[in-house]
Amino acid sequence: MEEQNNYKSREVTPIGVFDSGYGGLTVLSEIRALMPEYDYIYLGDNARAPYGSRSFERVYQFTLEAVKWFFRQRCHLVILACNTASAKALRTIQQIDLPGIDTRKRVLGVIRPTAESVATLSESGHIGIMGTEGTIRSGSYNLEIRKLYPDITVTGEACPMWVPLVENREYDKPGADYFVQQHLERLFEKDPLIDTIILGCTHYPLLMGKITQYLPENVKVISQGKYVAESLKVYLQRHPEMDKNCTKNGGIYYFTTDSPEKFGEQASIFLNKQVKALQTNLEYKL
Repeated sequence: MEEQNNYKSREVTPIGVFDSGYGGLTVLSEIRALMPEYDYIYLGDNARAPYGSRSFERVYQFTLEAVKWFFRQRCHLVILACNTASAKALRTIQQIDLPGIDTRKRVLGVIRPTAESVATLSESGHIGIMGTEGTIRSGSYNLEIRKLYPDITVTGEACPMWVPLVENREYDKPGADYFVQQHLERLFEKDPLIDTIILGCTHYPLLMGKITQYLPENVKVISQGKYVAESLKVYLQRHPEMDKNCTKNGGIYYFTTDSPEKFGEQASIFLNKQVKALQTNLEYKL
């Protein structure tokens, strides 16, 4: 089991990674694989998950509370490794809240780094987005991709059953086939010219085996973690003042707003190992 270091006893300023639940662990894994020297702190707001079907106002409120929690834990940089939070809360937090909180701190999301990658992958100029109801309804991927590449056609498909399949450990079982095939067929009915699909939810990479079974050979699938990690590395290189504020002891600390025991069990689905988490409320300060 991966044990946490004694966070209180060390003057660390980790990079914060936030998700409403467990899916952000897939992004955290890619970031740590690329940049293992940094300290990281992960928070899952599991007590209030899922965010996908909640209103914009509620997701914004919850995400802002989490961002402030990270800042109290000495984080200078926070990654919203949650597509719903990135879609419904990131822009408001960046533009409205951060200037009044601390202009030296930054909050980044997962949508733009993923959107930036599509032009080099798609030959047809037709992109599919698979995501939660909240992410698809927000239109955030459409906006980001068209802002960067106005000639690309973007089509979304909400897949509300995919997250429960992952969290109930059914992602590689026969029961998952129906739901995966159903949503892929619906996507291609909307646009048969799609040749690149973005998995717009951090849970979905665990369904990759099933997804590829029902795709034509020429269709590429983008899993976000790799692109978010690469984008973060470039960001820190371009902003040495931020990089200097991030300590580099190779530490990792897990927190949850729900049961630490349950978090450890569920996290093993995404990390392929047991971890130990601490329970926190969002008023907590270490």
